[in-house]
Amino acid sequence: MDKIVELQKLIDNANHIVVITGAGISTASGIPDIRSANGAANNKELIKKYKYGYETIVSHTFFMNRTEEFYAYYKEQMIFKDAKPNIAHKYLAKLEQRKDVIIITQNIDGLHTVAGSKNVIEFHGSTQRNTCLDCGEKYTLDYVLSQDGVPHCKKCGGIIKPDVVLFEEGIDYEAIHESVRATERADLLIVIGSSLVVYPAAGIPNYFHGDNTVIINRDPTPLDGYAKIVIHDDIKEIFSKLI
Repeated sequence: MDKIVELQKLIDNANHIVVITGAGISTASGIPDIRSANGAANNKELIKKYKYGYETIVSHTFFMNRTEEFYAYYKEQMIFKDAKPNIAHKYLAKLEQRKDVIIITQNIDGLHTVAGSKNVIEFHGSTQRNTCLDCGEKYTLDYVLSQDGVPHCKKCGGIIKPDVVLFEEGIDYEAIHESVRATERADLLIVIGSSLVVYPAAGIPNYFHGDNTVIINRDPTPLDGYAKIVIHDDIKEIFSKLI
């Protein structure tokens, strides 16, 4: 049976769907995969330009001690203001209108929410939300980008930090708890654009008790051997064929 047809049947017959998404779903929106060959983590020119590697710059220690350098990198390399939800984001948002769908995303771009999905667990936070470290006042991404250098709070003058999980910071307990709870009750698990190697998100599929696991990713994942359907193909092509 054609894999797309089989996937369509699984979706149609499912009652509770959990979708785990990674960088691969957003590359179709023009956001590069950080860990690809030319991504920020491996790009020697970027490391030379900013004098530090990706995991050093995007760490809690670097943010606190070298805030101006952090924001120079963050605004230039991690924000893609013109990126729009692609067909996969839009498909999942529409699917939520007729099915119980919970999205667990490792991405910080906020595109699932922009597409219209309501039940989204943002494992690593979102660039769309920002908080003053001193008084807790909330700010939009537009406000952060409108400020030269380090953005400061209009209310108290404190430094504003993106609501994203930096290296050395822990994943929000509630995000983990909600993800585990949703996965345990799901009867269909779909992984889209994730290599399933970054923990703790990569461990979430271990809580799935159903028989129907689907992997949609460019490269092989550690879960491929356990999945009912594995599709290594262009994400836009796949979702253009689904109803």
